[in-house]
Amino acid sequence: MKPKTKLIHGGIVGDPHTGAVSTPIYQVSTYKQEGVGQHKGFEYSRTGNPTRHALEELIKDVEGGQAGFAFASGMAAITAVVMMFQKGDHLVLTDDVYGGTYRVLTKVLNKFGIEHTFVDTSDLTQIETAIQSNTVAVYLETPTNPLLKVTDIEATVQIAKHHNLLTIVDNTFSTPYWQTPLAFGADIVLHSATKYLGGHSDVVAGLVVVATDQLAEDLHFVQNSTGGILGPQDSWLLMRGMKTLGIRMEEHEANTKKLVEFLVNHPQVSKVFYPGLPEHPNHAIAKKQGTGFGGMVSFDVGSEEAADRLVKQTKFFTLAESLGAVESLISIPAKMTHASIPADRRGELGITDGLVRISVGLEDAEDLIADLQQALEA
Repeated sequence: MKPKTKLIHGGIVGDPHTGAVSTPIYQVSTYKQEGVGQHKGFEYSRTGNPTRHALEELIKDVEGGQAGFAFASGMAAITAVVMMFQKGDHLVLTDDVYGGTYRVLTKVLNKFGIEHTFVDTSDLTQIETAIQSNTVAVYLETPTNPLLKVTDIEATVQIAKHHNLLTIVDNTFSTPYWQTPLAFGADIVLHSATKYLGGHSDVVAGLVVVATDQLAEDLHFVQNSTGGILGPQDSWLLMRGMKTLGIRMEEHEANTKKLVEFLVNHPQVSKVFYPGLPEHPNHAIAKKQGTGFGGMVSFDVGSEEAADRLVKQTKFFTLAESLGAVESLISIPAKMTHASIPADRRGELGITDGLVRISVGLEDAEDLIADLQQALEA
């Protein structure tokens, strides 16, 4: 199946018991058993729920993996994946990573003895250098949040396999419509499904897809043991959102290209970060491993004061956390999504106080450009 068809016909379609076209919301906690241990595939909804299972089968098919898992948030998904490792294990991670990922690794999971090193994974030599005797996985975010750096997934997988490591990829920005990391040999792919997969600012969720039966067994054990599952109502909302992912991603990107052209030529914008630009240092890699460049753009207006004035003036860009929705969103990473990263560390990464991140929505591109124009002039 082609991607758009798979988004609608992948996984479990409808309800065989009633003929309902849409998978029902099974708002249930437990299930009748015919005898001790004799159930119909479901026994307790923390372990498995029909609506959640339909979602998990859908993301498995769309990403091309062996098994899918749905969690209560993207951070719950990331935490569950890391909890598959042991005390003393070491991870190599992308440095320009989402602030919540940085926080959970440096402030929470480090207390359980999970070690980490952050490097610029777009530079493969830095990955090689960071690998230690106790390293168990390389964790990529590509494109990154908020600087849109791109890591070569296939090349990273080759390095990881040489050292007998797992490769984990956060695919939130690209989505499986533009990029499928498992096809390049990655072992685990995860999403903050709150973003593009849901797409309507109405659900918080996380999804994980694994490439092998063993990883599926290990992650299900963590999911069932810790219980950070997605509820049936949110599972249904997420499936509904994913049906239109293809057409949304195409429109997001079409709008984004027009806005990028405007920003690149605006005198008050000192730099634009977008992998679709030919001058982006990772443009060739982004083009090689994806079929699109996405709807996220960051740009620098030079100072904290200028950024503050800009976001206060926009009308069609809503000042808010998150991304990937039908409405356009705007944020200042240093004060919002990446505020949990210390200021000196943000400076090292290039996340300046004047950096603005936009998630381009589905409004008319001319309206969005006019909105940015008047805000920049203000």
